[in-house]
Amino acid sequence: MSIDLIGCIELTASAAIVIAALSSGLGLNTAMRVRIAAWLSAWFVVVVILAATRALYYEHGLGAPGLGVAVALPIAILYILVARVHSLREGFHRVPLWLLVSVHTVRLLGISFVVLYTAHRLPAPFAPIAGWGDIFVGATAPLVALLAYRRGVMTRPILWIWNLIGALDLIAAVGLGVLSSPGLQHLILAEPSSAIMTTLPWLLIPGFLVPLLFAVHIGIFVRLKRPNAG
Repeated sequence: MSIDLIGCIELTASAAIVIAALSSGLGLNTAMRVRIAAWLSAWFVVVVILAATRALYYEHGLGAPGLGVAVALPIAILYILVARVHSLREGFHRVPLWLLVSVHTVRLLGISFVVLYTAHRLPAPFAPIAGWGDIFVGATAPLVALLAYRRGVMTRPILWIWNLIGALDLIAAVGLGVLSSPGLQHLILAEPSSAIMTTLPWLLIPGFLVPLLFAVHIGIFVRLKRPNAG
């Protein structure tokens, strides 16, 4: 099986896990859970279409600016929806912190970045930093989630540190990916470029998983500000 086919299977499974976890956690009832899952699934399909049509590919698509919008716009929309829709806001404040942390276990698939780098399909420093950063966050997510579940004495500072590392890892990955992609912002000239991140199946990472997981990081920060976070 090719790296792309394996990546397609892995990323689709990861997206399904995150959709199922968040919809079950945020939904106050079955109908609401189904609606959340449906909207997230529709977003997933849109990203697949963008990737399949190469709408964001640098040669004949929107390139890095389009990819930036694909990453930033969903985060803003998710933030506004949770802040403005009462049922979503209520669901957000009742979802366990351990569940929000545990969804980041899917970031173990950062190994794909390392494999693509080894296969000379992604450049350094983008691929190694993004890959190993994700692997670290994904590997430690179950342990941090267990701490959040047990609510030990050191849980809050560990959550703060882990969540900050996870968020910074995503920011670094997106920044290095953009600087390594063709266009006016192409400041890291290592070859090959990061252009394949706008194609199928790899666009699922910056176009779907990164915005969703970054929004979860923001949610964890918000919850940690509450004195009785749990």
